[in-house]
Amino acid sequence: MRRNASLFVLISLLSGLGSTAMTLVARVWVLDLTGSVALAALTGLCIYAPTFAAPWLGTLVDRLPRRTLLIAVDVVLGLLILGLLPASSPGAVGLIFAVLVARGLSYVLLDAGESAILPSAVPATSLGDVNGWRSSAQEGMKIVAPLLGAGVYAWRGPIPVVLACAALPLLTATCYALLRLPRTPAAPVAHGAGGRVDWSGRGEVRAGLRALFGNPAVRGPVLVAAAAIGLSGLVNAALIGQVVHGLHLPATRLGVLSTAQGVGSIVSGLLVGRLLARLSPPAVAALGTAIFAAACVCSSIPWWPALIAGGALSGLGLVLALIAGVTAVQTCTPGHLLGRVSATSNTVMFGPVAVAIPLGSALVGFGPTPLFLAAAALAAAAALYRPRSPAVQPSSV
Repeated sequence: MRRNASLFVLISLLSGLGSTAMTLVARVWVLDLTGSVALAALTGLCIYAPTFAAPWLGTLVDRLPRRTLLIAVDVVLGLLILGLLPASSPGAVGLIFAVLVARGLSYVLLDAGESAILPSAVPATSLGDVNGWRSSAQEGMKIVAPLLGAGVYAWRGPIPVVLACAALPLLTATCYALLRLPRTPAAPVAHGAGGRVDWSGRGEVRAGLRALFGNPAVRGPVLVAAAAIGLSGLVNAALIGQVVHGLHLPATRLGVLSTAQGVGSIVSGLLVGRLLARLSPPAVAALGTAIFAAACVCSSIPWWPALIAGGALSGLGLVLALIAGVTAVQTCTPGHLLGRVSATSNTVMFGPVAVAIPLGSALVGFGPTPLFLAAAALAAAAALYRPRSPAVQPSSV
């Protein structure tokens, strides 16, 4: 199983490098081609909008052979990215957007597929560790990839970046092929009225929602993680305001805070497995959310060292909450439902950010400090949340 764990970490490194570099370079590329900041900002929407289709995309993961699907998605993604090579005029921006949407769709499928096969690839006792190592690998790439991608783009233009980002999915596809997985029975097919096959997937989506929200052992940590992650979007504008207006520092200092958060995330990824071996996922999710509340309190203080501490604590707490939610899904969901439940839980945990960011931008006019303190209070309240129903024992995978 060490072989499988190493391959999953390598997959996270490669995919983190490719997706982060592609996201940054696409934004700069669109800006260079059009001169429009608004169009450049839409690149992020193209990547994250498919998350809202995750409950339906997750049914594909449960209907099809999972490893085969992961390999096929990566191969197709690599070929689609190569289609960006001719993009050299403002008229090609639509092509860039289309490939980014495909990248977002692939992210949903790959993330759900990995979460679904991981419990059968590594021992249950190692899930927390492996999830943490994967998170640390991805967060580490968020520090390295932007510098590497931007540097190559500035040096040689978009072509080398496109070629590298097209090659990386092919490498991860090879890693999927090298995994040693047990044979698993085909997932049961959902039937509608009269025994007919439910090709619409509505029944499968409902089954996934029931498995997620009907099981308090899953629902609790996922909702607590969703609160922490959503509140991180709420204070996004407050952080900018605290740096630029509260401390009268250049906006480039935000990069230092991003690095601090990345360091906290890496440390969290290395620690979360040990915590999950001693505490339940709901307890770890609550701990992470409480740490995020402390991060908001630190960031509410207009003092540079306090902001750095807040950034590091934010990374530490958010990853603890996220990995606790992911591990709860993997250990407490029946194997044939893992694809759709994993995908749906990602929507639940990350979807609130899409609402929280514009809401925080509207509220930051009251000042960054009140917004940070409000987020801290809400996060502390979320950390105290406990499902009312008795916990359901983990299902065998």
